[in-house]
Amino acid sequence: MPTPTPPADLLRSAAALAPELARLRHDLHRVPEIGLDLPDTQALVLAALEPLGLEVTTGRGLSSVTAVIRGARPGPAVLLRGDMDALPVTEESGEPFTSERPGVMHACGHDLHVAGLIGAARLLAERRADMAGSVVLMFQPGEEGYHGARHMIEEGVLDAAGERVVAAYGLHVVSAEVPVGVVTGRAGTYYAASDQLFVTVHGRGGHGSMPHLAADPVPVAAEIVLALQNVVTRQWDAQDPVVVTVGKIAAGTIDNVIPATAELAATVRTFSREAWAAVPDLLVRAVEHIAAAHGMTATADYVRGYPVLVNDDGETARAARVTEELGLAWMDAPQRITGSEDFSYVLEEVPGAYVSLGATPLDVEPAGAPYNHSAQARFADEALPQGAALLAALALDRLAQG
Repeated sequence: MPTPTPPADLLRSAAALAPELARLRHDLHRVPEIGLDLPDTQALVLAALEPLGLEVTTGRGLSSVTAVIRGARPGPAVLLRGDMDALPVTEESGEPFTSERPGVMHACGHDLHVAGLIGAARLLAERRADMAGSVVLMFQPGEEGYHGARHMIEEGVLDAAGERVVAAYGLHVVSAEVPVGVVTGRAGTYYAASDQLFVTVHGRGGHGSMPHLAADPVPVAAEIVLALQNVVTRQWDAQDPVVVTVGKIAAGTIDNVIPATAELAATVRTFSREAWAAVPDLLVRAVEHIAAAHGMTATADYVRGYPVLVNDDGETARAARVTEELGLAWMDAPQRITGSEDFSYVLEEVPGAYVSLGATPLDVEPAGAPYNHSAQARFADEALPQGAALLAALALDRLAQG
């Protein structure tokens, strides 16, 4: 039986790929694309995979790429994911490979995710003779609000190897706070769920001098804003927080006219699957009953965003161990991340781990660097071989378990 490659050797092999991975990352960075249709990004991924001789398929309803690496011996299948889409941000990073597309930027580091997953593919393809099982590579569009992971699951990515994957792994680079060479994560909830609540209060318009002849929706909308805060602090466990932020409230056209309607929009963040399931009814009921108490009606549209991302305990422990075996530093994340991430759809289906990888540029202090999604965000190319080695090592370690 072939001897498995030690993790430290993986990192050395990945370091040899660093210049090539950086070039690919820069090419991706210059042509950012938004949403589910990423033809230029997809073409770069396909070109990078072509020499490896893998089983490659593309999405039917989105510009996804799925590749399968078959080991020399039978065994389970595991999945590695890299998201590919950019953001509607005008780049101000000053990088020599800055975006060539006005108003679009890889401000979240997905270009590093793609290049890192290509690096992992190279490392794994070179070690097929040592592998018992298969690795599914998931190059995913539409993470930034387009539910790309859900679409790929619906198109069969979890069964691309001919059987359901037994585990899934992914990582997210961060441009601040965490230095290069440090991996962070935690078991259980790691990223929050993020939903939206849209409310329209239906009143009756009139003149400001005679409010008794109208049904003013504005004070009702204001009462709803305050009531939503009370609902989540008085009707839900404080140890399982729910965060409601009303980011928009709109009504009327002029100061002395009572409008017929008032609208508000809110984001709702939850940190457990139980809260995610229960909160819509609580909030919608409050909205509707407050309006009714004033003799009005309210339409409440609760829109599901991304679910809670929950890391498996055992797979998180694997990630910590493999990180340290590679020679990188592991740090238990001190708190959950209040952002959301659609790899949560994958982890609802199979156990796995999602971790953060430090990619703060070496010439700035992590504490003061611009964070992901900033127009000034910069990411260190030095993180590329580390991400590639970590993904490959996670896959090999899980396959060795059988």
